[in-house]
Amino acid sequence: MKITLMDTTLRDGEQTSGVSFTAGEKLNMARLLLEELKVDRIEVASARVSEGEFQGAREIFRWAGEHGYLDRVEVLGFVDGNASLDWIKEAGGKVINLLTKGSLNHCKNQLRKTREKHLADIKDSLKRAREKGIRANIYFEDWSNGMRHSKDYMYYMLDNLGKESIERYMLPDTLGILNHRETYDFCQDIKQRYPDLAFDFHAHNDYDLATANVYAAISAGIDGIHTTVNGLGERAGNVPVSSVIGIVEDHFRYEMSVDTSKLYAVSKFIETFSGVRIPENKPLIGENVFTQTSGIHADGDQKDNLYFNDLLPERFGRKRAYALGKMSGKASILKNLEELGIELSKEDMKKVTRRVIELGDKKEVVTQDDLPYIISDVLRGQRINEKIKIRNYSLSVAAGLRSMATLSIEIDKEVYEATASGDGQYDAFMKALWKIYDKLGRKHPVLVDYNVTIPPGGKTDALVLCAITWKHEGKTFKTRGLDSDQTVAAIKCTTRMLNVINV
Repeated sequence: MKITLMDTTLRDGEQTSGVSFTAGEKLNMARLLLEELKVDRIEVASARVSEGEFQGAREIFRWAGEHGYLDRVEVLGFVDGNASLDWIKEAGGKVINLLTKGSLNHCKNQLRKTREKHLADIKDSLKRAREKGIRANIYFEDWSNGMRHSKDYMYYMLDNLGKESIERYMLPDTLGILNHRETYDFCQDIKQRYPDLAFDFHAHNDYDLATANVYAAISAGIDGIHTTVNGLGERAGNVPVSSVIGIVEDHFRYEMSVDTSKLYAVSKFIETFSGVRIPENKPLIGENVFTQTSGIHADGDQKDNLYFNDLLPERFGRKRAYALGKMSGKASILKNLEELGIELSKEDMKKVTRRVIELGDKKEVVTQDDLPYIISDVLRGQRINEKIKIRNYSLSVAAGLRSMATLSIEIDKEVYEATASGDGQYDAFMKALWKIYDKLGRKHPVLVDYNVTIPPGGKTDALVLCAITWKHEGKTFKTRGLDSDQTVAAIKCTTRMLNVINV
């Protein structure tokens, strides 16, 4: 059995509170979804919403037509005569996902129509679509409530629409009300009654049951699933494409067209475009999901990969890591030292382990990059030779003026100075730094992500943890700095980065 994915990040995902994509962002995301992640179809807009929505859809249709994807790009449209169809045709689209009512309650109380009148209007829209050369799928909005409270209404609709020119019949849990048992029963009922029709299931996550409901729908024989990247969507969001990939590949062993190795990269791109951060513990795509914290787990992996499961990080473009902190044991530290190419005696290992646990008890963040510094401090040997040191700096900010930074830096025992202005103190500092690096002909990395964290309820003198992700010569890495001043914390991150790339 093959499961097809229709990703609606660009339509339903954009209904996330505070999220609005530009036309250029939508075009880039459409490329990522179809060319990189290789989902089967994408839904990119709602007809007649705005001029911006129209321009975004038109750009995607233009690109899709040039690259052979036009039949896989869809738009939500309405039962409104020619209005939605003309909007889609003018934009260059070929497929309408026609929004109809899947419950008697919505039909009577929102549309103020009888089921007979609504059916007649739907058939009229389908006829108009055929005349305009537009293919049609059909959404049954509020289908889950319809199956709970007005099954006869749903049967009436499907009995009368089953022979229409509809390619796929979409069954949305619009309000996210279903549990897995209901989902299975309702989907199985529909599949048994209408075995010749193709159905999609569209899950919302209001009760945190969206993934379980997708599992139930597939178990009942549904072969089309709607997703969004990172679970974007209205209210609690839609089912994440990452979660669907996991259950389809590993629990059902069904076929899909997606390229799972691109999942993480696509998720991070869309995190940037949406501004909605991926939770660190989000399955498959979260920062920490392939990080072992317990020393017992690291020990098991060291001996025979005892704590591995089928979700191997390499499948998703990720890498396994072993956290350092109060739960660390010798095995966790060994795993990190192996990557650094450092060997310690048994006695030295005990001392370093104790120190890492002490730091973890104080809730200090311990990273792999910190290990050489910890080793040097604990063993009281020769300090690590930091070839690059920030000797002095002066930062200024004034209302209505650009910030200024003057920097003195020691590189391989030579001292260099530079002054620059910027949009903020850290920007000015970095511009002064890169002036020196450019003069020396040294490459400098790209800042990929900048994250600042303070304790909940922290006061003005609270410590600031700054974490900056960098990319340099194909390698992505993160440095951290801790200080009561945000800019100083960022400068500490930067100093650590300079020494990392100078090794």
